[in-house]
Amino acid sequence: MNTFVILLRGVTPTGKNKVLMAPLRAALEQAGLKNVRTYIQSGNLIAKTNLSQARLEKLVHDLISEKFDGDIVVLARTTEQFRSILTRNPFKKADPARLYVTLLATSPEKLLVKEFLALGYSPDQVRVIDNVVYVLCATQYGDVKANNNFIERKLGVAATTRIYNTIAKLVELSTET
Repeated sequence: MNTFVILLRGVTPTGKNKVLMAPLRAALEQAGLKNVRTYIQSGNLIAKTNLSQARLEKLVHDLISEKFDGDIVVLARTTEQFRSILTRNPFKKADPARLYVTLLATSPEKLLVKEFLALGYSPDQVRVIDNVVYVLCATQYGDVKANNNFIERKLGVAATTRIYNTIAKLVELSTET
């Protein structure tokens, strides 16, 4: 059985994409996932399952659609894949409070990555490694050009963004027994 970290794109505690974590956790356990846990109210889950990544993403997406009337992008990766995100961080000496990680549904086309990086983001710094975009903010995330919506449009893939510290916390939580 694999432990997965599951990220939901655009979940909010109120409004259009309202999905409360406690009812979602219960629904996922009823659907057969084990040890389902959530971290803060913004769509971060951890669960154990024998399902493949693709089947898990579809299960969570369909369950949210049926039970919560939401059409939410769901991105799941194993704990090992999330640990790799931390290891491959190109900004290891940077303040983690200024570093954002955008997980992409798939690796984007190389030409799109080249065009995306050619745009320049100074004073911010942006790196793409496989299916992850690392954004180091000079000031705050609200000021960056390379925000989640921009990244999705330019790279042509679904994405969801978390601050680096959240990714690190999810890795920590997913390794606890």
